[in-house]
Amino acid sequence: MKKRPHNARPILHFRRWSRKGYAAFNSVRNEVVIGTLSAETADTLLPKTKKPHQNMSLISKLEERVLAGGQVTYEEALLLSEVLDKEVLYTAADRIRAHFCGGRVDLCSIVNARSGRCSEDCKWCSQSRFHRTDIEVYDLIPAETALTQARENEKAGVRKFSLVTSGRTLSGDHLNYLCSIYDTLQKESGLELCASMGLLDGAQMRQLYAAGVRNYHCNLETAPSYFPTLCTTHTVEEKCETLLAARQAGMKLCSGGIIGMGETMTQRVELAVALRELAVESIPINVLNPIAGTPLEGTPRLADDEILTTMAVFRFVNPRAWIRFAGGRTLILGIQDKALRAGINATIVGDMLTTKGITMEDDIAHIQSLGFTV
Repeated sequence: MKKRPHNARPILHFRRWSRKGYAAFNSVRNEVVIGTLSAETADTLLPKTKKPHQNMSLISKLEERVLAGGQVTYEEALLLSEVLDKEVLYTAADRIRAHFCGGRVDLCSIVNARSGRCSEDCKWCSQSRFHRTDIEVYDLIPAETALTQARENEKAGVRKFSLVTSGRTLSGDHLNYLCSIYDTLQKESGLELCASMGLLDGAQMRQLYAAGVRNYHCNLETAPSYFPTLCTTHTVEEKCETLLAARQAGMKLCSGGIIGMGETMTQRVELAVALRELAVESIPINVLNPIAGTPLEGTPRLADDEILTTMAVFRFVNPRAWIRFAGGRTLILGIQDKALRAGINATIVGDMLTTKGITMEDDIAHIQSLGFTV
């Protein structure tokens, strides 16, 4: 070992030990002391230019693999989420989006066909009967109301239309009623029909398919490891069974989640990989809009970079999917243009379920002004 001068100052060397920390090597003369530092402490002490994985080579390597048809692993997706040069990450995600999906932004619209009184205890949801919120509560809407909204949305240039109902599931009579609406739309419109109606079984999915529904929505909401802390009345396994029943009936899948509910970036990556394993075609990414009266009231919004990084990593993990703006868009208007260049290529237009959205005409005009088609 090369000797250092007697009065030499200690030199700290760092090597990544795990995702949670670093090994610290303290060299003084001929002695080496090994200790550990938490990731938070290392973030403060390490020069940014020296942190591992914070370089273009990792991003370029994984981008090339994805463009060639390969996949990033869970561990590699975690490394992507940690890179310091966010702009390089966003640009790479945009190239992946352009390569697999082109320049079209996929538009869909939803109608809240039954609101409130939900039996489930999801902490984020204003429609749960467990929470005291100021929302409009009503049973199934009149058929003509749904048909009129669908026709207006199609006229505005929207390709997809979904009826969404609160509650765990649907009774037979309610499903029959909603299928009659879909039957009419199937005959009279050119819309691609979607449904979001809770935890349905195979027979119910086949009934929807016969009525013209081609896409079924059921969000996983968050990482499977985190979901039990947010909802106790149903499980991720039941959600997956619902999605598989829809797939077996012949439908495409729409499933995503809400970010900003206290989950970690690691858990967002877990969600992205879970959705890939289900081969989900459309992934809505909601940004939590904390509703007064829910347990998540007062939750602070995620930082812009964290939101954009999540969207970019989702694109790396799910390169061919429609990754969709959803709830909470009005909270991120300042970064939505950047998000469309960081992996996003789809959006819900118009109002959300219980919150106001952006007018369809303004939304479409703005998307087209950025050079996209709809």
